[in-house]
Amino acid sequence: MQRIKIHSLLKSGAQNDSVLVKAWVRTKRDAKGFSFIELNDGSCLANLQVLADEHLPNYEEIRKLTTGSAVAVQGRLVPSQGQGQQWELQAAQVTVIGSAPEAYPLQKKRHTDEFLRTIAHLRPRTNKYGAAFRIRSELAFAVHRFFQERGFRYIHTPILTASDCEGAGEMFRVTTLPPGTHKIEEDFFGVEANLTVSGQLEAEMLALALGDVYTFGPTFRAENSNTRRHAAEFWMIEPEMAFCDLQEDMALAEELIHFLTGHVLQHCADDVNLFGRFVDKNLLPQLELLAQAQFSRVPYAEAVEILERSKQPFEYPVTFGIDLQSEHERYLTEQHFKKPVIVYDFPKTIKPFYMRLNDDGKTVASMDVLVAGIGEIIGGSQREERYGVLAERMAQMKLSKEKYWWYLESRQYGSVPHSGFGLGFERLIMMVTGITNIRDVIPFPRTPKSIEF
Repeated sequence: MQRIKIHSLLKSGAQNDSVLVKAWVRTKRDAKGFSFIELNDGSCLANLQVLADEHLPNYEEIRKLTTGSAVAVQGRLVPSQGQGQQWELQAAQVTVIGSAPEAYPLQKKRHTDEFLRTIAHLRPRTNKYGAAFRIRSELAFAVHRFFQERGFRYIHTPILTASDCEGAGEMFRVTTLPPGTHKIEEDFFGVEANLTVSGQLEAEMLALALGDVYTFGPTFRAENSNTRRHAAEFWMIEPEMAFCDLQEDMALAEELIHFLTGHVLQHCADDVNLFGRFVDKNLLPQLELLAQAQFSRVPYAEAVEILERSKQPFEYPVTFGIDLQSEHERYLTEQHFKKPVIVYDFPKTIKPFYMRLNDDGKTVASMDVLVAGIGEIIGGSQREERYGVLAERMAQMKLSKEKYWWYLESRQYGSVPHSGFGLGFERLIMMVTGITNIRDVIPFPRTPKSIEF
């Protein structure tokens, strides 16, 4: 008999005289002559109640079942006579597939997130983390759906690179040389190689051939930061569009947030409601706002003026030319505008070399999408398509023209206005779940001094 997942079984809403379920024991309670077993197979938040009675030949073995054990149950799905569930499975056969000891760490009592991070191999079995990773899966599907329905081509950009997209220098070195060896010409590539911080530069090349493209993959930052927003390995969604200016770039970013939020509300209702009940009481109203509200748009200079007039006791003082901090971003979204905000036209001094220089010579055609609780969720820009201006910007920032020769050369062969942005996938999951630490939306987070799993 073929196994059926609990999600499909409960969704069918029909009695079934012969089903096979394979799952893990969440709880078990015994009464005289029978036992109630709550099973969960990870396919949904809901458990399936199994009624096993003393007439089963291995009933004594069943009574010894512990939380965390894996079982296969064959029987009849019937309307439940008890409260709390619509259906129950009357067991005709229960087979123990894998037992768990009494010391199994995920018992009834609630555990802290800090403790659960120490058992990342088991925490997906909890309600919270099972829901988070189901939402992560559904969001990944929705990302591809959004772009595919709009004619974008999905491309794969290198994970190994010799260039630094952001110019920050905080990259992981990749080498085949033994420790203490400094002859770079003897290394595998003959030059310094690193893990990528972004697929943007390569994606631009594909956009200048295919039109609209996107890449969705892992990126890496060797930033020694232990904040709740930073991880060494994370995933980025990066579209690049030819013949596209900053206004169109901002419109697509807003449309993407609307679509992804609406998709989660529609397709992950049970899991989202869990976070609305136990993690963030304001989550559902906030998601409805994200799915429907028209985002405010404000130039960077005006945003700074708003922050200066607010008289808020910010930890980081606000002046023109600073990079906005999380506290500034949250004030704009949560207190001033009370909805998502797109800040655009940042000073060129705080933005990377590839962003298009505005006519004022002081700002670049850049934008950040800010949302409540998170701050920046998307960063993007119109890219500098003019060879001379790009070359001058690179010289000002002391970037090697020889190293980026291919990027520069693309501006000599039919260069066109083009734009793109990056959406941090983990921050997106934090936004739709209310989870406040990036370590809790990645199955196996990579942070300083943490790579055990």
